[in-house]
Amino acid sequence: MSGATKTHPAASYLVGFALAVVLTAIPFVLVAMKALAPIPTMEVIGLLGLVQAVVHLRYFLHLDLRPQSRERLIALAFAAVIVFIMAGGTFWIMTDLNARMGMGM
Repeated sequence: MSGATKTHPAASYLVGFALAVVLTAIPFVLVAMKALAPIPTMEVIGLLGLVQAVVHLRYFLHLDLRPQSRERLIALAFAAVIVFIMAGGTFWIMTDLNARMGMGM
């Protein structure tokens, strides 16, 4: 395997780090400068959070759509679904209990 066919691992980490820093700095600047109204600001922050999650999966966890890493990607997706079900179920139960106890705001 020659050096020309495979990129240096440190270069991949540096690209990922630079993207993560930029994707973190943009929401901070938006909030500090009050560049947008609150709702669009939250939408931009959510979108950039999703993009940053993809950057972390690609550059730091080395997950992509190649056959070698597809099993890891499926396992990660399954774990995310389980966490979503647990967090959503907890929120649902707590909201229902709050409403049933008459403490709704």
